[in-house]
Amino acid sequence: MINRRQFIKIALITPVALTLDGAQIQGKNDIPMKEAAYYRKIDEKQKKVWCQLCPRGCILSNGELGFCRARKNIDGKLYALGYAQPCALHVDPIEKKPFFNVLPKTLSFSIASAGCNLRCKYCQNWQISQVSPMETTNKYSPPQGIVNAAIKSGSRSIAYTYTEPTNFFEYMLDVAKAAKSKGILNVQHSNGYINPAPLKELCQYLDAVNIDLKGFTNSFYNSLCSAELDPVLETIKTIKASGVWVEITNLVIPGHNDDLNVISKMCAWVKTSVGADVPVHFSRFYPMYRLTGVPPTPVSTLEKAREAGLAAGLHYVYIGNVPGHPGENTYCPHCKKIVIKRSGYNILENNVKNGKCPHCSEKIGGIWAA
Repeated sequence: MINRRQFIKIALITPVALTLDGAQIQGKNDIPMKEAAYYRKIDEKQKKVWCQLCPRGCILSNGELGFCRARKNIDGKLYALGYAQPCALHVDPIEKKPFFNVLPKTLSFSIASAGCNLRCKYCQNWQISQVSPMETTNKYSPPQGIVNAAIKSGSRSIAYTYTEPTNFFEYMLDVAKAAKSKGILNVQHSNGYINPAPLKELCQYLDAVNIDLKGFTNSFYNSLCSAELDPVLETIKTIKASGVWVEITNLVIPGHNDDLNVISKMCAWVKTSVGADVPVHFSRFYPMYRLTGVPPTPVSTLEKAREAGLAAGLHYVYIGNVPGHPGENTYCPHCKKIVIKRSGYNILENNVKNGKCPHCSEKIGGIWAA
């Protein structure tokens, strides 16, 4: 059993510098800034640039930050402010990401830098997601240093998580390349708000992605996240088509995205568009950030959502944030027996053998060996 007190938590200490052409941007140490990928210069005279990393397509004048707060136009070039500047470094159980069908009971070295390209009113990590890397306490950590730390911690994977990994795309990509060469898995928890070209490049190095499918209507995405639904659906399909393992998390918020008819449609879309083996996690909401007036999700609502997923033909439908609930377990889609028994992040039993059910030899979808 995993003891939560045994998780390694690395405190971040001194802010470090971001410099450009000898000009100090922040802090005391001289750390070069990283020019961003996926942007175009559109007005040399006025020094305007067009970011093409995510569907927002920010057009930025000199000195402006992108919507994500993690990219800045400095003198006509776009820079990734969070490159090698993580504000969070932790070693977590992979179940916390959450991945339930990927290397159970292993550790994942988890990193993030500040910023996000969504504005979710219920964000649980808003202190670091809704600010710029220039406003957080960071620890300079080059890609190879992250890989070395992951190896030293005994982690089987590196997770890009906590904030939105798209905002530190270049850093994530370089870490992922270095990790891949050492046989460490790359896993990501993302909102899925990224353009196809950078996503396809990234998928060459990712092993598993958990996408927050926050709702299944545009009105929900517009009002609670300041975003659109369709790009997220396209991202999920692109990841699946790239051969990367996909899991989906849906945080069920009372009065906002808990309509069972809509949830049933979402589950049907998952089955039709990416397949029955894609796990869906229905997670319990707790009041947070700017949505503190909404009560926690009734467990009965989560149970009905899980039933809707199973009725739609999905093989792995989970209930999250309710430790000890039977909906945390992994069941064989054929014989219906428990193959992985959980309580919170603890694995009580793992009976998957060579990726198969020990009772009927049915294949259990997932990644069971690195």
